[in-house]
Amino acid sequence: MARTSDRALDRQDDGELVDLLRHLEELKCAAEALQGRAALALDRSVRAEEQRRGLPEERQGRGVAAQVALARRESPARGRHHLGLAKVLPAELPHTTEAFRRGRISEWRATLVARETGGLSREDRERVDAELAADPDRLESMGDRELVATAQRLSYRLDPQSAVVRRRRGESERRVSLRPAPDLMSQLSALLPVKDGVAVVATLSREADSLIATGDGRGRGQIMADTLVDRVLGRTPLAWSQPTTPAASAQDRGTLEPGPDVGVDDVDVLLHVVVTDDVLLGTASGSAHLDGYGPIPGDLARELVGERTWVRRLYVRPGAGHLVAADSRARRFPRRLAQLVRLRDQRCRTPWCDAPIRTTDHIRAVADGGPTSLSNGQGLCEACNYAKEAPGFTARARPGPRHTTQTTTPTGHRYVSVAPPLLEGTDASAPPARSP
Repeated sequence: MARTSDRALDRQDDGELVDLLRHLEELKCAAEALQGRAALALDRSVRAEEQRRGLPEERQGRGVAAQVALARRESPARGRHHLGLAKVLPAELPHTTEAFRRGRISEWRATLVARETGGLSREDRERVDAELAADPDRLESMGDRELVATAQRLSYRLDPQSAVVRRRRGESERRVSLRPAPDLMSQLSALLPVKDGVAVVATLSREADSLIATGDGRGRGQIMADTLVDRVLGRTPLAWSQPTTPAASAQDRGTLEPGPDVGVDDVDVLLHVVVTDDVLLGTASGSAHLDGYGPIPGDLARELVGERTWVRRLYVRPGAGHLVAADSRARRFPRRLAQLVRLRDQRCRTPWCDAPIRTTDHIRAVADGGPTSLSNGQGLCEACNYAKEAPGFTARARPGPRHTTQTTTPTGHRYVSVAPPLLEGTDASAPPARSP
């Protein structure tokens, strides 16, 4: 397929191109199904070998999902999902499995069926599968929402109590997360029980209606966002500029302009900003790195430092892009050293994971003579820290332009991770995530 030229495609008529798109989609879906079968075969093989070696059953197969994730260039969480789906489909959803293998549905739609029937007994799950997927033409014609709604209706009819159990489980998983968004914005998300989520939005909406009625120049979305921030941080609302002309665009409305008489309550928040001294002093252009967000322009870094928000500045060696090394004799990473590791690595160091760092790990274990140092430390999420303890996994630091680690899986596949450049202009060529 890689050798197919644009000229060859240009010779096809429109109908042939549409047919090609459909055939490729079916091939892609069937390939995803085959990936699942390969993952399941790997799991069986690993467990059989570990059983032969006398490993307790509860410890067998611990590293399989991590290997699946690395092979598919995805996070460990996705690896666990792929392996779990591969186990469930043939065992409890045979009709969905057959449609998936034939390329009639995608891995995502197979996931939706598995997800919406997850609280049912095996017998009820098979009944839903038969009603939903026995007719592959009907299954293929469904959109995501229709598929989910149909699976939910069938599940509620067969086992109403399962909805209660799932709701309780869902409420126990409530959380808040933050991820970067374009234009130096951030996306704050909260997974809440439905009654709480609806109540929060209704409260913010009422506040927006009230302020708009008094002539506030901001848009509804702006007011709701500002009110959320004000109430969470417990700060006094800031003054907002009003459009100077009736023709002012919606984008111009609601510009933040706190005057000198506007007080902002002190908020006990600590920000970590990694910056060179030239950028901090304004004698050179460039960017800084805000922990928990990513790159920010130099002017914003200087603005943060100048405000009353607590900022801890960490300096980068110019031209190198890495933090100053530090060592410790402790078996556990001291707090400041752990902060340096986290600021250097930014996200979990396992290739393609991208999860927040939850633990500072010794690359070479202390029991094997590994020091508690910046060079022997790496930031990992909880899942990756757990996965690396599975039999056959090894890790070591290796030379590189920046801090570089290599993980070797039980099959001998090697994956390289290089700490990201903290600031622009300090990047050097990095090896691929997988090396021979």
